[in-house]
Amino acid sequence: MSDTYVLVHGAWHTGAELEPVAEHMRKAGHLVHCVTLAGNRPGDDRSTSGLSDATASVVDFMAKRDLKDVRLVGHSYGGMVISGVADLAPRRIRRLVYWNAFVPLRGECLNDMVPSNYVALFDSVAKANHNAVMLPEMIWREAFINDADAALAARAYRKLNPQPYRTFTDKIALTTELAAMPVGKSYVNFTEDCAMPHSLTWHPRLSEKLGLFRLVQGPGSHEVCFTNPALLAQKLIEAGRD
Repeated sequence: MSDTYVLVHGAWHTGAELEPVAEHMRKAGHLVHCVTLAGNRPGDDRSTSGLSDATASVVDFMAKRDLKDVRLVGHSYGGMVISGVADLAPRRIRRLVYWNAFVPLRGECLNDMVPSNYVALFDSVAKANHNAVMLPEMIWREAFINDADAALAARAYRKLNPQPYRTFTDKIALTTELAAMPVGKSYVNFTEDCAMPHSLTWHPRLSEKLGLFRLVQGPGSHEVCFTNPALLAQKLIEAGRD
């Protein structure tokens, strides 16, 4: 059976980085779109783009293509975005899939859910870079893509782009808490993901905010889209299927 997926990238990424994953999913018979969020497109003003702009860009993407029964996947920061999309366009969505992603309560921002040392780092970088932040390469190598060799980690890092800091500091406006939304929800957790300290776990600390949800797990880092796209595709299909 062919299902429709929209893949929403995390911070510092574009939809292009998810195309290898999408190709594996397409070979399995599914229709897969990789969107690049407002704020991460070439030429976007990183000093002014915020969470609502990114969210609206996904709503517009689905509306222009009249996509329905969508399995909407969000990675990391993309969890903030798909949560907002679910609130604005619920009739287009069949299931929400959070892949090592942030799950907000109403009125939370991404920075409310990350360690204080990350917030201090991001504040400092944004202040010096017109309100844009870039992930330092050492943090990327050790915490985000720890299952890659040095060459792959370096190649992947060169694909990243500055992130509008407002997407981390804007508080999400939800009319309904995610746990109360009548839509299917899944959480995909890669067990070697140490982008956040294991004392601030992705699952169950964030996943439990979804209320009733399906859990799918596998081995890999936060950036398994680079290190094992075939496995990621398999897990997203497991998470998205009826």
